[in-house]
Amino acid sequence: MVRQFAVVLLLVLVGCQPAGDKDVSMLDRELIMYAEQGDSAAVLELLKKGANINARDARGRTAIMAATHGNNPDTVKLLIDAGADINAQDDRKDNPLLYAGAEGLLDIVKLMIDAGADPAITNRYGGTALIPAADRGHVEIVEELLERSAVNIDHVNNLGWTALLEAILLGDGGPRHQRIVELLVKHGADVNVADGDGVSPLEHARKRGYEEMEVLLSNSGAHEYNLGKGGKHWMRAIQIEEAPDRVEKC
Repeated sequence: MVRQFAVVLLLVLVGCQPAGDKDVSMLDRELIMYAEQGDSAAVLELLKKGANINARDARGRTAIMAATHGNNPDTVKLLIDAGADINAQDDRKDNPLLYAGAEGLLDIVKLMIDAGADPAITNRYGGTALIPAADRGHVEIVEELLERSAVNIDHVNNLGWTALLEAILLGDGGPRHQRIVELLVKHGADVNVADGDGVSPLEHARKRGYEEMEVLLSNSGAHEYNLGKGGKHWMRAIQIEEAPDRVEKC
């Protein structure tokens, strides 16, 4: 009964689709709708009838993206096995790995890693899946990405921040973000990559009173420095200590 109602509703809305959605067939619209609802049986039936697995709706979403929005890992897995493009990005530059990483959808993140999703693809802020996972305190997802994918741990987004910087700047300094900083350091994050203003992770942690992070960073070779504006020209404090007479002033 619910499925019949959904189909009727879809038929009513067909004439109201945005221009970018008009070349999507009825089968394709149903596929995306049922994928978001997590109705795997309907999705499989529609694929057998010829629905385009990579068709997009008015928001640029494919069925697997819609299934991710609905947090339906079983449907996501079905679509992966059926050959869906797991790296396709929607109009917001999200794809299943990026969205699931940011929203804390661990099961889908695991599925994406298992399926070989590209961890180098970036979101609308120029960040990999690791960066929002770190700032939002998704410990398990950070761990999955670091241990089972080739994500660049020191990738810098459009704001000039790495995952380590975001965990400090946008985190709350509590146990989950402390654990994330610990994981990042353990997996080789460069603790001296500064932000665009030349402010180090250690200095940010110190300013915010995040004592546990400060101790962890200090023990991992972090230095406190702030060379002012122009992050492209920052130099590590260790260089200054070793050769102060050769360091140009910024």
